[in-house]
Amino acid sequence: MDEQALRNSAENRLRALAGDGATLREDQWTAIKALVVDRRRALVVQRTGWGKSAVYFLATALLRELGNGPTVIVSPLLALMRNQIDAAARAGVHAATINSANLDQWQDVQADVLAGRIDVLLVSPERLNNPDFRDTVLPELTASAGMLVVDEAHCISDWGHDFRPDYRRLRTLLTELPAGVPVLATTATANDRVVRDVADQLDLGRKDTLVLRGELDRASLHLGVLDLPTPQARMAWLAEHLGELPGSGIIYTLTVASAHEVASFLRDNGFEAAAYSGKTDTAERERIEQDLLANRIKAVAATSALGMGFDKPDLGFVIHLGSPASPIAYYQQIGRAGRGVDRAEVLLLPGTEDRAIWKYFASLAFPPEPAVRQVVDALSASGRPLSTVALEPQCDLSRSRLEMVLKVLDVDGAVRRVKGGWVATGGDWQYDGERYRGIAEARAAEQQTMLDYQSTSSCRMEFLLRQLDDPHATPCGRCDNCSGPRWSTEVSLDRVQEADERLRRPGVEVDPRRQWPSGMAKLDVPLSGRIGTEVIAAPGRALGRLTDVGWGNRLRDLFSATTEDGPVPGDMVNACVQVLASWDWAERPVGVVTIGSQSRPKLVSSLGERLATIGRLTLLGEIGSEPSGEHRANSALRLAQVWPKLTVDAHLAERLFTVDGPVLLVDDRLDTGWTMTVATKLVREAGVPAVLPFVLATTT
Repeated sequence: MDEQALRNSAENRLRALAGDGATLREDQWTAIKALVVDRRRALVVQRTGWGKSAVYFLATALLRELGNGPTVIVSPLLALMRNQIDAAARAGVHAATINSANLDQWQDVQADVLAGRIDVLLVSPERLNNPDFRDTVLPELTASAGMLVVDEAHCISDWGHDFRPDYRRLRTLLTELPAGVPVLATTATANDRVVRDVADQLDLGRKDTLVLRGELDRASLHLGVLDLPTPQARMAWLAEHLGELPGSGIIYTLTVASAHEVASFLRDNGFEAAAYSGKTDTAERERIEQDLLANRIKAVAATSALGMGFDKPDLGFVIHLGSPASPIAYYQQIGRAGRGVDRAEVLLLPGTEDRAIWKYFASLAFPPEPAVRQVVDALSASGRPLSTVALEPQCDLSRSRLEMVLKVLDVDGAVRRVKGGWVATGGDWQYDGERYRGIAEARAAEQQTMLDYQSTSSCRMEFLLRQLDDPHATPCGRCDNCSGPRWSTEVSLDRVQEADERLRRPGVEVDPRRQWPSGMAKLDVPLSGRIGTEVIAAPGRALGRLTDVGWGNRLRDLFSATTEDGPVPGDMVNACVQVLASWDWAERPVGVVTIGSQSRPKLVSSLGERLATIGRLTLLGEIGSEPSGEHRANSALRLAQVWPKLTVDAHLAERLFTVDGPVLLVDDRLDTGWTMTVATKLVREAGVPAVLPFVLATTT
């Protein structure tokens, strides 16, 4: 088939994909021709809505017409995969996926891939190292692949080791591809640093690589920043102005709790709104996406989980309630709006708490060298595969951070995932401290950039595009700095008060621990299996979460290292009383027991005393505690710390034995939950029929 015939075929398929009036852009055809005719590698950096998916689906169709094997698309999100499969079908391309949501279809999909019945296989980067997939499907797929596509390639650099370390595994995959297999990497958000990283990781630095880097501005986006003094004022502004915003849209929040608070508040104010996060059930996510696509809801309050791959051409607005930590993340998210409309509103409502939230997420970055070496040493000493659960008691890392470290070590060649867990390879490995410091420095610089974006008096779009190293960046003439503010920051005092009541509404349910961690016998702790009904706690309550924008601000100040220990503040006592008054317990508590605190003894004891006095409950006493050393990160090690340090003395045991009803067990904060769990066990074993945990703050 000659080049013109290929282009005609691509044009016909594009019309099926995008509508009768669609025609290929010259730069789209340039990319397709490089892949199909010249079998080159290409890096395409183009704004959201430019048509990157059309490039790889049309290229796939043409390659299949020429008798080539299936395309493998490495894609980061399930929502993205769902949309890509639908788009592929419109282009006459049969696409399928293997992911965590379709376990029951894996065998059928694998069989279809190996039989050549599938044109496109979409996989997550993590799937490349699934032992069954890696050893059974991947070798034959690699040998027969017609093209490899790395979608949202900025993940390699921008999210780095602590989000999708398996993206770095792609370099190894590339070396296993037969000669002449075209490779395409696409992204909508990449500055020069990211482009260099992507080119390096995907071996795109060769002379014959095509780099298509287009203008990133979109004329429909109207950017603005609204400085409102408090979280209450920002919530009130949303309720008063949401109805004036065009169409339906997304309100991004920095935390899961905030997404739910915003959605609930908007519903109370008469709007159809939903909350969406990484913790939302898959079926519920799909329902919310469909409701937003069909304009059945005005807004979705969402974390960054709703982003890449969600394609709604008429999305009328994107609002950020709190600032993302980087301009790349911000531009990626605002790119959801205005693809198929003349005007879309893009508003940032930053908060003073943003920096504290950035700091918290930064604390979850790659662990220091001693903690990482614990993992390698434990696997080396084992001599057999160890599961993550079996490793946890031997490593001072939380489960999520341990899983992340294992993936990084796997990519680095120090460990390998096998059936049954992980093994050490014995290969040479060095902790890449310089790289991790560089990532931390880059992220700190990006955070400062977002603060500069908020305060700039120049064109906001030009500012963002320069951060993305767009050579076409010029003043947009549309943003609030170019054309003057469109939106007032005034809100009514009544609405602010309503928002204040919502945000300061106290009370968060705390579920009890139900299972002892595995491997406790190795740590000389005689606990295993499910926690028995005779010693488990009832569901408890906390005044608030440390991550909340309501009580969270007050609680973060209270637990700050610079705040001295002292009696519980009066407003918090009143709020705690509200929590207790609304608690739908099966039976009212008859007494209060406090857990001795090494860091804030005055705070805990005063809280117990005040609650006992106000509630007319018997103050039974305090569970003794000894210093347990530096707080350990994971469940097994934390439980091993707590287990020997909590005690019920003879006097307290005698009083507990006479109790004929539930006891309120009081502590200052709940992190892993093991202090409360062990204390509950001691109190129940002393004869108390039920324990109701109560804390000021929870981190969950």
